[in-house]
Amino acid sequence: MESVLATAAAITDQRQKIEQYKLILASVLSSSSTDVTQAKRFIDHMVSDEVPLMVSRQLLLTFAQELGRLETDVQKEIAHYGLAQIQPRVVSFEEQVLIIREKLAELYESEQQWSKAAQMLSGIDLDSGIRMLDDTYKLSKCVQIARLYLEDDDAVNAEAFINKASFLVNNSQHEVLNLQYKVCYARILDLKRKFLEAALHYYGISQIEQRQIGDEEIDEDALEQALSAAVTCTILAAAGPQRSRVLATLYKDERCSKLKIYPILQKVNLERILRKPEIDAFAEELKAHQKALLPDNFTVLDRAMIEHNLLSASKLYTNISFEELGALLGIPPQKAEKIAARMIYEDRMRGLIDQVEAVIYFEDDTEELRQWDQQIAGLCQAFNDILDGMTSKGTPVPV
Repeated sequence: MESVLATAAAITDQRQKIEQYKLILASVLSSSSTDVTQAKRFIDHMVSDEVPLMVSRQLLLTFAQELGRLETDVQKEIAHYGLAQIQPRVVSFEEQVLIIREKLAELYESEQQWSKAAQMLSGIDLDSGIRMLDDTYKLSKCVQIARLYLEDDDAVNAEAFINKASFLVNNSQHEVLNLQYKVCYARILDLKRKFLEAALHYYGISQIEQRQIGDEEIDEDALEQALSAAVTCTILAAAGPQRSRVLATLYKDERCSKLKIYPILQKVNLERILRKPEIDAFAEELKAHQKALLPDNFTVLDRAMIEHNLLSASKLYTNISFEELGALLGIPPQKAEKIAARMIYEDRMRGLIDQVEAVIYFEDDTEELRQWDQQIAGLCQAFNDILDGMTSKGTPVPV
């Protein structure tokens, strides 16, 4: 190999030099007898000062494009070695690095090594000032990387690239990419347990009317999954007025009646207290992060169901002792008090806590509505008195 490369390097005619190197490369990448050591030596020679930049660029581009011919393990080893050797001069070989990284990412993706594929693509310099990349390509890579990270439920890294995509998506006319961006964003909110926001985004996706977006066909199953995800996230969201409004919207949507989780949606919307068998049945439909253990030793599902049942209890009882509330929720009285205090503080439930008597007094909107009705009635009466006074003084009042 050393003598062959030296002979090629000694050729003065550039065209002949390139042809000779191509013959060497074809021999090195022969699928039947690829010698990793020779391939590495060829790469070393290409990035050395012995080869003019114009020649090495062309040969390394061919090398990158032909990598797919090699066996998987050999391809990985040679590709990683190539990236390492090119790195000190990466500015001169950006296109070659891009192709190598894309091929390695494709290989990792076929092996379902999602995070490795994402890491390989994330090494592509999308903001290079030397090689101009159009916004559609940048958006597609950011979304692709986010989708790969989400396959491993890695919301942190996925969010970093979705945030980059957010600067590009507003000006994008590529409908498929725009839809993929929305799906990724909803999934990130879901993984980060921002359930109410996630529910709204899932619901928006489920309402797409187009069935053909670019080359991608949107089937009913995909829309149903998005709708089901919206219902699930809403049920898991923090109990309170905002959640109740979203629940009401979903409950009125006729499509929800066909979902498997419709029975629990109905009970949650009607503010019924949920029992353990119903909660266990709902838990079977949840993903791992939706049942994860929280720092307070409750799971995400436990906390959502406790808050829901507490809010439902506030509609049934005028007051209740900590002991009885704990028994109703299936948790110690002290924890029941703490959760109730937080919900009242966050204006998600109305009530007062008497710690001396260990009793919670629930409030509702009945008194406020009665006062509102009285104020309206008073205003109407005052207006009628004014009209009567004008009439009695002979002032015509148009009706």
